Amino acid sequence: QVQLVESGGGRVQAGGSLRVSCAASGRAVSSYAMGWFRQGPGKEREFVAAISWSGGSTYYADSVKGRFTISRDNAKNTVYLQMNSLKPDDTAVYYCAIKPLSPSESDHEYDYWGQGTQVTVSS
Repeated sequence: QVQLVESGGGRVQAGGSLRVSCAASGRAVSSYAMGWFRQGPGKEREFVAAISWSGGSTYYADSVKGRFTISRDNAKNTVYLQMNSLKPDDTAVYYCAIKPLSPSESDHEYDYWGQGTQVTVSS
């Protein structure tokens, strides 16, 4: 069993930055791919970014490419999402998730999920 806990969400003005973190416990996740998803008000959950177990491969949704950066520290069992140039459309609950093998944009492939952290971007 793996527990994932997100932190670092909050309120920021458009153009600002935030970094959200996801700490894993219960099992070492160094051999797992990790992903970030988000669900905005009245919207379906959508893929944001994913990273391979080594950190050597990263993937981004087109809507965040060039603004967001996913990274991980396996020694700390933690994955990060650095969000820059935030827009009101980025307002959502951000969730981290893990899966074995390769990263994926499909949320149904992920086995464990965190409870989410709210990010609100005001105009």
